[in-house]
Amino acid sequence: MKILLTGASGFVGSAVMRHLTRERLEIKVLIRESSNKLNLDGYGVEICVGDLLDMNSLKSAVEGCDILFHTAADYRIWAPNPKEMMDTNVLGTKNIMTVAANAGVKKIIYTSSVAALGPNNNGDQTNEETSWALHDKIGPYKQSKFLAEAEVLRMHREQRLPVVVVNPSAPIGPGDVKPTPTGRLVLQAASGQVPAYVDTGLNVVHVDDVAEGHFLALENGKEGEKYILGGDNITIKKILTMIAEVSGRKPPSIKLPHNLILPIAYIAEVWAKYISGNEPFANVDSVKMAKKPMYYSSEKAIMELGYRPRPVKEAFIDSIKWFDEHGYIELIKKKLVK
Repeated sequence: MKILLTGASGFVGSAVMRHLTRERLEIKVLIRESSNKLNLDGYGVEICVGDLLDMNSLKSAVEGCDILFHTAADYRIWAPNPKEMMDTNVLGTKNIMTVAANAGVKKIIYTSSVAALGPNNNGDQTNEETSWALHDKIGPYKQSKFLAEAEVLRMHREQRLPVVVVNPSAPIGPGDVKPTPTGRLVLQAASGQVPAYVDTGLNVVHVDDVAEGHFLALENGKEGEKYILGGDNITIKKILTMIAEVSGRKPPSIKLPHNLILPIAYIAEVWAKYISGNEPFANVDSVKMAKKPMYYSSEKAIMELGYRPRPVKEAFIDSIKWFDEHGYIELIKKKLVK
């Protein structure tokens, strides 16, 4: 059985790759020419260079493969050109699904996101059946993941695409080379650069548990079904307290109101787009999303897949250790990591 894995140079994709290599499966990975290859070092996987927007490269990559894991995505909360994100996440997903279907791939595991699911109401936990619509989605990332997931499920209904959808929450752990928005929060907090917080919450999960959930979806997942791969629902204050405990720092004690941060975020985005060219230290979509806790239930994955996430503090320990070993904490202190 040969597997094609997209996004293996990234955070979730590399964790999936590590898990699949432990299962002694034959793996081909699809990466872009410009991809950071740090997460691929030492794993002996077959590397295929291509792009989700280049159909010929996808046809070459999928040739001879029985299984597709599609984890590749543009994961940014803020982007100066949202169309790039839409193209990668929506059109790119449609392209790889079409090529896989035409090649006769037997099963596909598609990495969606909890960002594609319905909103929380009064702090309740969202599950796979919570109703949702495009107008619920704040920002291009959530919109793109919503549209991509809808397209994948449409292809399943209309073309019998053999796909299982997994919806990871906010992964934390080793291998976050970019780093992701959630990983950046961990990195900044561990470096003493988060002096205050807002009243909100996230579902946080160890990235290696997300990877195991992908494999369990291959083994036990039902085609056309969605499975949330989450961990613990915790407040931002508790997240920052855990990070402080692990990194030997004092947690922030200042709670800021959302309405105070919002105008600052607008100014930061204008500065980033027209002057600095760097990602803003605060962005409007993040502030708007933070107005409601983003809590999710993994009960379906636990019951149907055998998914068993570990205590989330281990994710912070492993994340900070990896960042420290790879020099990120020192670099962010010198303002070389944005």
